[in-house]
Amino acid sequence: MALQFGVYLPPFGELADPRVLAEIAAEAESAGFDGVFVWDHVARPHQPGLAVCDAWIGLAAIAAATSTVAFGPRITPLSRRRPQDVARETVALDLLSGGRLALGVGLGSEATGEFARLGEVAVPRERAQRLDEALSLLTALWSGEVVHHDGPAYRVDGLQFLPRPVQRPRIPIWVAAQSVRQAPLRRAARYDRLCPEASPEQLVEMLAIIAEHRGDLTGFEVVLAAASDRERDAYARAGATWWLTELPVICSRAEALALVRRGPG
Repeated sequence: MALQFGVYLPPFGELADPRVLAEIAAEAESAGFDGVFVWDHVARPHQPGLAVCDAWIGLAAIAAATSTVAFGPRITPLSRRRPQDVARETVALDLLSGGRLALGVGLGSEATGEFARLGEVAVPRERAQRLDEALSLLTALWSGEVVHHDGPAYRVDGLQFLPRPVQRPRIPIWVAAQSVRQAPLRRAARYDRLCPEASPEQLVEMLAIIAEHRGDLTGFEVVLAAASDRERDAYARAGATWWLTELPVICSRAEALALVRRGPG
């Protein structure tokens, strides 16, 4: 499968303005990129004074400014989101874009204190449990059927969420995983794409495990993000299907525009 190319935008500093994200996304689309994706953070405690854009408002601006690129968060930590809100937001973005949204999900990282300092669940095991429950509930809400769910963290008592997403059978779900730990790979195997943090050799092993759980890798995609193209060919041979150019955490509008105007590949 030929690689698809995207850009991965940190919505901080000058890029914290959703108008700037929309401008960069439109330029990336014109330059031939296949996708535009953003980080999803609400604070950067270790970088005091840094401006941060709400990723979901930024995604709405990107959807409205483009017509062909796939887009979405890579990744959103579902443990700090209410599944019913994510259901509404994702369907609205899918409708707004004509079916171009991809939902990247994962545990997120507590390395900067973003969970604990905001009173969110910080223990990885608890966040993983909430992630799995939220994914199950989210896909049920997307179905358009009446949902009954009474779980450890979330409850829906006989509600039906309409409209449904444009995409069928549902909005694609991209699952983050680090190395070859079993639980994230089982989670990824249940959905559509893997967002790995791994070497090319580890990626081969990860995909072998996912293939065991799925039966095969038909239709399954692998989304890599990197600041350099140095190992792009090695990752493609290992099974990557998307290559995202990752911009620096602190990146000016001018730098981002110059980068995307060079085009993919």
